[in-house]
Amino acid sequence: MPVRDDIARKLREAFRPSRLEVIDESHMHVGHVGARPGGETHFRVEIAAGAFRGMSRVARQKAVYDVLAEEMAGPVHALSIRATDS
Repeated sequence: MPVRDDIARKLREAFRPSRLEVIDESHMHVGHVGARPGGETHFRVEIAAGAFRGMSRVARQKAVYDVLAEEMAGPVHALSIRATDS
């Protein structure tokens, strides 16, 4: 299963988002540290979920990183997160 699909599945299961986009931006980082042939190393996540209500921006990002700990320890080199509560 592609890394992008794993990320999306885990975030859906953990947060039940009203909106979720997982964008593979690896093509923008070719030749940079952490980039690999075939991509799937640099992602941007935009997620909106009621589960984030009352959480600070940092707490929201930490929650996402916690859910994606396995990916961050393995195939994902960089992850940009925009998490909102709506």
